Amino acid sequence: MKAAVFHGPNKPLTIENVEVAKPIGREVLVRTVASGVCHSDLHFVDGYYQFPTPAILGHEAAGIVEAVGPHVTEFKAGDHVIACLSVFCGHCSYCLTGRTHLCQSRPVRTPQEPPKLTWNGAAVNQFANLSAYAEKMLVHENGLVKVRDDMPLDRGALIGCGVTTGVGAVLNTARVEAGATVAVYGAGGVGLAVIQGARIAGAGMIIAVDVFESKLAKAKELGATHTVDSSKVDPVKAIREMTNGGVEYAFEAIGLKKAAEQCFECIRPGGTATVIGMIPVGQKLELEGSVFLREKRIQGCSMGSNRFKVDMPKYVDFYQRGLLRLDEMITRRGRLEDVNEAFRAMKAGEVARTVLMFD
Repeated sequence: MKAAVFHGPNKPLTIENVEVAKPIGREVLVRTVASGVCHSDLHFVDGYYQFPTPAILGHEAAGIVEAVGPHVTEFKAGDHVIACLSVFCGHCSYCLTGRTHLCQSRPVRTPQEPPKLTWNGAAVNQFANLSAYAEKMLVHENGLVKVRDDMPLDRGALIGCGVTTGVGAVLNTARVEAGATVAVYGAGGVGLAVIQGARIAGAGMIIAVDVFESKLAKAKELGATHTVDSSKVDPVKAIREMTNGGVEYAFEAIGLKKAAEQCFECIRPGGTATVIGMIPVGQKLELEGSVFLREKRIQGCSMGSNRFKVDMPKYVDFYQRGLLRLDEMITRRGRLEDVNEAFRAMKAGEVARTVLMFD
């Protein structure tokens, strides 16, 4: 099969012929139909996070089941599925208390078993237990969810990461109430999903913060009631003035230290700041300590605190009912060979999401 191979930070991915093993145990072989290009992958390409090479990146995908291992009971060939990096074991303390997204013993092949992926006879590392920049994915059944056949898989791919992360941050992690005031730092793929989650939750005011006018326009289209161009004004001051003291909920969806700090600074007493973005390893946030006496809170969020086997079909239903708008989030479609261009366009702020198509 063709796959985009990652060779290390600041190096272009190359399209190679890679071998994928047959499914064993509870593994499922999926033919990739669509894979979104997520900013999380770019963090590894740019060297802010490390991952052993060679590897196949990609983790926001949907496809069709081709074959299943002998112990698989949940899926069969022909099923339409969305993949999720929150693959879980089902028996650790996190799984048994309903927090499968925090599973600490995710199922992988043992060293005694053959590698899932090989290139020129050597093992290739599987990224996020998925490796979605490839024509096929070999995934544990606890990393997939079946969805209805009439769900377009290019839009379903977005649910695999960005949408689940953003909408889930609102509905599951922060639990935004109807009528609440919300600020969202970053109007990329995840930020737009946060904005839509806030709209679905019934938030009264949704303020989008970004430096690109095109992204702020898209944010307005998808549910933001107000926008702030942080390249022109101090967003914290602007938000405080717009809300008479600060918002009740703020979300950081970029992965920048400054944005995370501003996310906390713009909340009112009793407010909650939720950091979603991947802030580079080693960076520390600087927060004014005295304001914690006013019951301001800051928290992290991992993949929208998802229960993806339940959440993703719900988000599909939201889409089918017109509540969750995914068509507008796809700026470009391309082929696997366009992956490096997709990263460039993302860094330039030209796209909300590029989706790579395999059919």
